[in-house]
Amino acid sequence: MIGESYKRHLLNTGVFCYPMGMGISRTKFIILFLISGFAFLFITTSLLGTTGPRGFPQPPDSILRTGSDSPIAWKSAISAFIIPIKIVLIGPLLLPSINFLKEDPPPPFVAIYLIFYWTILALIIYYLIGKLKRFRLS
Repeated sequence: MIGESYKRHLLNTGVFCYPMGMGISRTKFIILFLISGFAFLFITTSLLGTTGPRGFPQPPDSILRTGSDSPIAWKSAISAFIIPIKIVLIGPLLLPSINFLKEDPPPPFVAIYLIFYWTILALIIYYLIGKLKRFRLS
């Protein structure tokens, strides 16, 4: 365990100079978050969907329940496990008041929307992790 005097020394000397006390810059964190989000969406849609490898579910697959209707047990089990993650990652696209996906928009618009939403989500997560690390140091 780190002693209290050593913690104060580290804080006073500026060793923890990253914003919010994180060990990675905000820009790198956002870029990694975006890459991970698109990879997650592509992999889950490709593995669990019925329409083959696509970046976004196509009919008859739904946005959330990709693979849940499958008679293959592992597809329905994995689909049930990842639904909460997809709810957070796809977020406001699922709101009934937004008919964004009903008209089948061009892929760049979906990607731009996801980049914008995931950047905000990554900044919130970055801030919360930084707060948690600061709280642990003090």
